Amino acid sequence: MSSESEVRSLLTRALDADEAGQKELAIDLYGQAVESVLLIEDREKREKLNKFAKQALERAEALKGIKYVPPKDLKVVPQQPVRSSAGKSPVHSPRLEVSGARTAYTSEEKKVLEYTSHINSKVYVPFMDIDLKEKFIFSIPFTDRDGLLELAPKQKRDFVQWIRVSELSENPVLIAGDHADFYSIRQTVVSDCSFVASLAVASLYEKKFKRRILTSIIYPRNSRDEPIYNPSGKYSIRMHVNGIPRKVVIDDYLPLGRYNQLLCSYSSNKNEFWVSLMEKAYMKLMGGYDFPGSNSNIDLHALTGWIPERASIRPKDPDFNADAVFNRLREGLAAGRCLVTVATGELSDAEAERTGLVSTHAYAVLDMQEVDGVKLLQLKNPWSHLRWRGNYSELDAVHWTPELQQLLNYDPKLAANYDNGVFWIDYNSILNFFDVFYLNWDPALFQFTYCIHQSWSAGVGPTKDAYNVGDNPQFSLTVPAGKGSVWILLTRHITSIEDFRENREYITVLVYKNNGKRVYYPSDPPPYIDGVRINSPHYLCKIRLDPSSVRKYTLVISQYEKTATIYYTLRAFCRDKFELKKIDSHFQTVENINGEWKGRTAGGCPNHPLTYKNNPLYRLHIGPKDTSQLVVELRGPKVYQVGLELSVVSLEDPEVTAPFISQSTGSYRSGFCVLDLEGIPAGVYQLRPSTFLPEQESPFFLKFKSTTNLVIEKLN
Repeated sequence: MSSESEVRSLLTRALDADEAGQKELAIDLYGQAVESVLLIEDREKREKLNKFAKQALERAEALKGIKYVPPKDLKVVPQQPVRSSAGKSPVHSPRLEVSGARTAYTSEEKKVLEYTSHINSKVYVPFMDIDLKEKFIFSIPFTDRDGLLELAPKQKRDFVQWIRVSELSENPVLIAGDHADFYSIRQTVVSDCSFVASLAVASLYEKKFKRRILTSIIYPRNSRDEPIYNPSGKYSIRMHVNGIPRKVVIDDYLPLGRYNQLLCSYSSNKNEFWVSLMEKAYMKLMGGYDFPGSNSNIDLHALTGWIPERASIRPKDPDFNADAVFNRLREGLAAGRCLVTVATGELSDAEAERTGLVSTHAYAVLDMQEVDGVKLLQLKNPWSHLRWRGNYSELDAVHWTPELQQLLNYDPKLAANYDNGVFWIDYNSILNFFDVFYLNWDPALFQFTYCIHQSWSAGVGPTKDAYNVGDNPQFSLTVPAGKGSVWILLTRHITSIEDFRENREYITVLVYKNNGKRVYYPSDPPPYIDGVRINSPHYLCKIRLDPSSVRKYTLVISQYEKTATIYYTLRAFCRDKFELKKIDSHFQTVENINGEWKGRTAGGCPNHPLTYKNNPLYRLHIGPKDTSQLVVELRGPKVYQVGLELSVVSLEDPEVTAPFISQSTGSYRSGFCVLDLEGIPAGVYQLRPSTFLPEQESPFFLKFKSTTNLVIEKLN
């Protein structure tokens, strides 16, 4: 005979041994705990502890195969690992090969990732292989040391208590059946329609393509690599946040209302809890249930790591190709290459009442079809009620022919009896009432990837990029010749919920055909791809490959009005190997000099030879290296056009041929110009800054950067 206290004692000792790394002892103690459960005579207590026995057995398997074999009459049967079979997709998303030789983070990257692990006053560490062996079984139920989540005002209105999953169901499971069912998802008072829509499209994908892109992120798991209910109440969710997968740990307390209803999203299957727990993990990450909302780009990337893209619906824009957008989305959805949601724009109360649509609301896209030239989409409202009332709705008695009903397996009369939030709608109505498609593409479309984690200090570079991008973060991208494209994903790290509420950071990527060299002027050369500055954390840019030759591009991170230090990740995807690296400045000498055009020295440009020679003049002694790089930047008032001219006085080695007699910045520019010269021989040079017109008086600033020693003298 055994007692509950003896079982808990054995479990505690097993856990201690497990934590201390004593595997053999832990396996033995887990086994003893399982056997002790069988000896308890009280059936109710035995069934209660049987849940812990199941977890103990799973943990023993994880430690060292199936070392412990329980007695035959034990109902807890060890589950065998899944066997791979031909034609079936792998359980997890495949890992792309890193395109480059780097094997570890740089010190700067470590600082960035550590800083942005602090999100909403909590720490979310990277999810590592060691986390797969994390302890989930406890002698007493687990309670999250980060405390209870902040409730939203609508929740507080009806809130009664926090309640554990074990108190809500006698036979709780994480997932009922062999897959997560998108039909069962119900959104309640939490304003996270985009997240719930994301759960719907990802769970439908799992059912359709037999590949776990969503439920693979939930722990603990059994030996078949399936997420399982944990009677100890601890769960770990792996989410892609701020550049890398991170660990979000929660307990299973859920908010309960005055009518014994859950005040969070839930499954219509009363014993199933994957929806509530995944939502809780995401809401914890976002600072609590009082969530201002995001979009499915952000949510699906966090859940799956898939590449986010947005496709604005602009039927009045002459450049918008509605048919091309529909075909691209339909093909991607049918092939399992992307997940799609769609969001309405602002709708008046009258429009919302007439159409059955919700203003600024996200809908899951379940299917897309074209029948006899008519483009149709099947959508799901995360609320699981309130449907479209127009063409091809269940109320439409005109368009639903028997042939169409059979083809789409849809009976409008049957659908009218039960509102589950699922409906068909024609594409023309989408164009009229919806604002944007959110897409997330499977990274397995590519074979190679590479990413860099960086920061951009608030004090570096101008507030706006109107005149100068020379101090912006810049990267050299070398891509092979061939078909296809390179996708560049810029992700700005977010550490506070306030950034979602009032996001004022507009950031993008500019692409230049500049042979991988630093760009100084935003429009010279003109950008090959001029990125749109958006306040979303993610921006995706696609560079089409040149089939005839290898290309080198310069990528420039740009921001509309920079007011704070930005932390970001730049990631590239390609089917072929490529090289992405930061354009660093390794200057030995950096010197700033203040000057002034005044009176006689405000001589104007060389078009005025009598006065040009009176402009301020500086002598530069460059050496001792045979050759070096020299960068000179001139800043003056934006109302003046300014320029620089550098001329050779003498070279250190008289046998060396000077690369030029004089070199200028060319056309005069508003307020800023730069000379960037490589391979400058050691010697003496003269530099003359000037405005375009004489008698334009003002202070100016010169910044000198050299890869060798540099001595500067002011001559006049």
